[in-house]
Amino acid sequence: MSTHAKRERLLLADLLEAAGPEALTLCGGWKTRDLAAHVVVRERRADAAGGLLIPALRNRLERVQAEFAAKPYEELIRLLRTGPPRFSPMSLKQIDEAANTVEFFVHAEDVRRAQPDWSRRELDPVFADVLWSHTEKTARMLGRKSPVGLVLRRPDGRTAVARKGAPVVTVTGEPSELLLFASGRQDAADVQVEGEKEAVDRLHRAGLGM
Repeated sequence: MSTHAKRERLLLADLLEAAGPEALTLCGGWKTRDLAAHVVVRERRADAAGGLLIPALRNRLERVQAEFAAKPYEELIRLLRTGPPRFSPMSLKQIDEAANTVEFFVHAEDVRRAQPDWSRRELDPVFADVLWSHTEKTARMLGRKSPVGLVLRRPDGRTAVARKGAPVVTVTGEPSELLLFASGRQDAADVQVEGEKEAVDRLHRAGLGM
């Protein structure tokens, strides 16, 4: 049975392939080649991927990622599609699902929403709840850089407090859109933002996310 992570992996690979290596993305000024190198290094080079979290390893990560970005683009897409090698913990279904479902979803949207003609995906309720569960669990981490109080609210009224404080800004939207907003894609997320104008402006300028 296909998992959410496997489906999002294949979708991301398809989007990267269709866009080509030099297309823009929403991810930190990266082009599609850079994004493809990032996701491949993250699950295939644990010796370098630690630089995503450990500042002392950041230079090594950047060097290894540049080496992968220099590979033929078709090879990067193939490596993404086939997934991590057997000896990698991410080859285990449970770890793949936990580590990659949200990662691949967000990066797929990084590719899609950088294009002028993008439209929002209609997600099934089960997958929407998976994204909401992740957003709830990581809300405080995602919102730690918010300069104002930040509440994330689903249309059905369920909420997650991403940052305590005042003034408070409330962001309402579907789980996928709230996740993207809290991950630093504020301008690309399809949400309603309520609060004092100055607070809303400060929030839009903030560097949310991991």
